[in-house]
Amino acid sequence: MRIENITALELGQKMQSGEVAVADAVTSALDAIASQDGRLNAFITVCEREDLLARAAEVQAGIKNGTLTSPLAGVPIAIKDNICTKGLRTTAASKMLHNFTPPYSATAVERLEAAGMIVIGKLNMDEFAMGSSSETSYFGPVKNPWDLKRVPGGSSGGGAAAIAGGEICVALCSDTGGSIRQPASHCGVVGFKPTYGVVSRYGGIGYASSLDQIGPMARDVADIAALMDAMKGKDPLDSTSLDVAETRESYLAGLTGDIKGKRIGLPKECFGDGVDAGVKKRVLEAADILAAQGAVIAEISMPFLDYVIPAYYVIATAEASSNLARFDGVKYGYRAEGAASVESLYRKTRSEGFGAEVIKRILLGTFVLSSGYYDAYYNKALKVRGLIKQQFDALFEAYDAILCPNAPYTAPLVGEETDALQRYLSDIFTASVNLAGLPALSLPCGFDTKGMPVGAQIIGKPLADGAVLNLGYALQQVTDYHKQIPREGAAV
Repeated sequence: MRIENITALELGQKMQSGEVAVADAVTSALDAIASQDGRLNAFITVCEREDLLARAAEVQAGIKNGTLTSPLAGVPIAIKDNICTKGLRTTAASKMLHNFTPPYSATAVERLEAAGMIVIGKLNMDEFAMGSSSETSYFGPVKNPWDLKRVPGGSSGGGAAAIAGGEICVALCSDTGGSIRQPASHCGVVGFKPTYGVVSRYGGIGYASSLDQIGPMARDVADIAALMDAMKGKDPLDSTSLDVAETRESYLAGLTGDIKGKRIGLPKECFGDGVDAGVKKRVLEAADILAAQGAVIAEISMPFLDYVIPAYYVIATAEASSNLARFDGVKYGYRAEGAASVESLYRKTRSEGFGAEVIKRILLGTFVLSSGYYDAYYNKALKVRGLIKQQFDALFEAYDAILCPNAPYTAPLVGEETDALQRYLSDIFTASVNLAGLPALSLPCGFDTKGMPVGAQIIGKPLADGAVLNLGYALQQVTDYHKQIPREGAAV
């Protein structure tokens, strides 16, 4: 069995039927990681084989005696390294936390493990989830399996690369401004950012708490729906988590593929100058496929897009400045040597423990929150965020979903985006979703002239997570882009 040739649900079914042993699935994943990760650098930590086989035996017994009936029981899963895992090193890809082992697991991880999934390791990423290319990691950059000279996107580049590279079927990641969807697009896999609050954020290492959302990556939409079913719902440890009727319905059961009459808007601003011709072509082809299945497609306008990046980076960096203040060399994590005073300890620890991109964002966030600038920047950004949410609400009175690219271009070369503004602008089509707390799905819709994957983004109204997944499912019923894997020798 080759793990890159099977979905999580197919693998789970084989284990429920006894066709595949759980230990064999774990061994297959470990062998794939050993074979591929030397070139991809998708993992920071891989669990010990003996520990994994002991866990596999527990799960196998649960399947046999009928206590583990989840369709995902026995399936190996990798976790982004900014999501806490009890007893397993969690670094956020930073020197600051290079030796941190959490005493607890994130709620989402606990729920997946309760379903019988097996955490096989922790995934590489941009440091503290700050980046769009997975190049800022303390543990070295992640590479794109379709072309090792190109980035996989970020900040969840490790998850996208591990799935596309055949190391793992599914991954659990986080999305603050596109950190699941953009790398999923660049690597030709599926990534989902749920409605804010549908999946508990407890146990995620905070970047920007009002924007962060934990969500899944996989090869196809059905796997995403199954993962969401296992994770979603109210968590008493997260006051922002939701317990509403929409979260109690099974997303997997709702994948009918029937989209007749669904109204989908195509934002004209997302297909204009600055967007690669190959990206435009493939996303518009996806729109035609949905139209052929009965969806109604119409051009719309999202004039607020020009204000998304300024508002997003003011809010995100301000919240990052606050969230990362806890890393001071006193409580846990990296501690600088040779400090002569408490003040110098803080200064040396934070200067040595954080990378350049993180320091840059902390400084920007501290500036926009400072006396004399709060109203001019942070407070104004909050007002713009409210206006963006209002305009989305108005659009969703007439449309069921919005279809657009995830990024203006496919995966750039490693080191190509040297200009910070250019890197930040790569989030222009994704960050608005986080500002408004909406669900959004990235799924492959073809390839550009360089042979690199293109991803289409489906955005839904609040709590319409199931409807968004069903639109993606309908598209995947008549395309096979999600089944494509990098050819042998492509990433050289």
